Amino acid sequence: MPTPAASTTHLVLIPSYNPGVKVDDTVRQARAQWAPVWVVVDGSTDGSAERLQSMAKDDSDLRVILLPRNRGKGAAVLAGLDEAVAHGFTHVLTMDSDGQHPADLIGAFMAASMSRPDCMVLGRPKFDESAPRVRVLGRKLSNLCANIETLWAGIGDSLFGFRVYPIAPLRALMSNRHWMRGFDFDPEAAVRLCWIGVRPINVEAPVRYFKPEEGGVSHFRYVRSNVLLMWMYLRLLFEFVPRLPLLVLRRFTQAPR
Repeated sequence: MPTPAASTTHLVLIPSYNPGVKVDDTVRQARAQWAPVWVVVDGSTDGSAERLQSMAKDDSDLRVILLPRNRGKGAAVLAGLDEAVAHGFTHVLTMDSDGQHPADLIGAFMAASMSRPDCMVLGRPKFDESAPRVRVLGRKLSNLCANIETLWAGIGDSLFGFRVYPIAPLRALMSNRHWMRGFDFDPEAAVRLCWIGVRPINVEAPVRYFKPEEGGVSHFRYVRSNVLLMWMYLRLLFEFVPRLPLLVLRRFTQAPR
């Protein structure tokens, strides 16, 4: 099936750090569904940067952005946002480089964004038997925190990184603070965008966890990553309390979806 003509407003942005060989298939599958596709290589040392650059030589709709050192997922996304604005793009679909996200739904997510460009389109994951139970239970707690701190504004899943963001409000939020640079980028971005009135649209999407013998690579560390999330939600809670009157007012005055 031929790749659609390159969009001038929406691009696929893939932050990538030592993803192993799965990134090759991820990028090929993304390119089969959309153009352009950009990969931000966040200081990878596993040889993936060289392979991706080789792929890009023969594909004008694939771009590889190299960061000299690993700075975190949010920092990689911000680097992509800066470049996207410079090239006139208005929206990015972010997806992980490890093959967990469904590239075949890129078109559907982009269409949802184009129909409501003022909104963010959030993937709501459908798990299969490959999903570690502790991860599934842990994200339920994360989702509860995100929903409390947005007065249940509609965040179906706070952690799933397969989503479409409007660039301008997200970039403005990130440029004004030094947080949102690491693994905790996705939930904080969703909460803060809700705070400034960017409404979420939820679209179901399957997710698959690959075992190491299948080429799966995970940088999630149960203690460190969960402590980081807890600290993030605590920071947001301190900001949520003074915002509460405005959020309540918006809830009762905004037009129905």
